[in-house]
Amino acid sequence: MDPVTRLAAEPDLAVLFLDVDGVLAPIVERPEDATVPEPTRVELRRLVARYALVACVTGRSADVARRIVGVPELTYVGEHGLELDPAAGTWAERIHAFARETGWPDLELKPLSAGFHYRRAADPETARVQLEHVARDALDQGFRTKWGRMVLDVLPPVDASKGTAVRTLLDRTGLRRALYAGDDTTDLDGFAALDGLDLAVRVAVASPEGPSELGERADLVVGSTEALLDVLRQL
Repeated sequence: MDPVTRLAAEPDLAVLFLDVDGVLAPIVERPEDATVPEPTRVELRRLVARYALVACVTGRSADVARRIVGVPELTYVGEHGLELDPAAGTWAERIHAFARETGWPDLELKPLSAGFHYRRAADPETARVQLEHVARDALDQGFRTKWGRMVLDVLPPVDASKGTAVRTLLDRTGLRRALYAGDDTTDLDGFAALDGLDLAVRVAVASPEGPSELGERADLVVGSTEALLDVLRQL
């Protein structure tokens, strides 16, 4: 029996962890325009009634992710797990001030961090080089940085990631079976957090922008959000 079928056979003993952008919601030019298609919402509503826990673990804030997904019954953990760490809030004002001072044209200020997008830049390669300087300055000021799909995130220097979020939620449920679906570098932490479980299913939504390591670590690789929907229908 394949691992997805095994997981679906006893849903009350399993947890589903799902990234949002690039997994549930197609990537779009303007991050504020992202939305989860209604057929995916239908499946999420079905899954939340079957599984012990269905959680969105995302770089967005939980409030924004909840709006994008449109299924409030799910559990939401935002900003790469920062929302579960009380220490993160003490850095937010300094990070926002740093981000504003850069004058970056496509800046996303989140409650606890800042995202520097360059998907809409006229010359993305040049923009990436410019952001590498921003990243170095951020590190010099004691912040952390994470690169994602056409975005640089500047974060508080606390031990928080999608992996810590997954482990926290698993500890709360006490369950040892889980699926994690992701598409980006930050999802590698989520994949790693499933190590040692009785049953772990890692699903990579592959793209030219995503890291090759994600596919190498995955138990299942799909090529689009539509293909991920087909996986959800099997659960």
